Amino acid sequence: MEKIYTILKEIRPEFDFSESEDFVEDGILDSFDLVTLVSELESNYDIKIDGLNIVPENFINVETIAALVRKSGGIV
Repeated sequence: MEKIYTILKEIRPEFDFSESEDFVEDGILDSFDLVTLVSELESNYDIKIDGLNIVPENFINVETIAALVRKSGGIV
């Protein structure tokens, strides 16, 4: 899951993702960030994330993002 933290820090270096329990609710990630994050996850994990899975519930925290990567065929 360190790779996910690294990707998040590249997208929004000003935030400490380990301090938040809900990235979307806390305003850390916005819709543009989610698009960037999905692209980075697909590239880094060699996966394709189904558009139906691009919902805020899958981007609450690192654990939900890792579950999305696994669901999409990636190994975290």
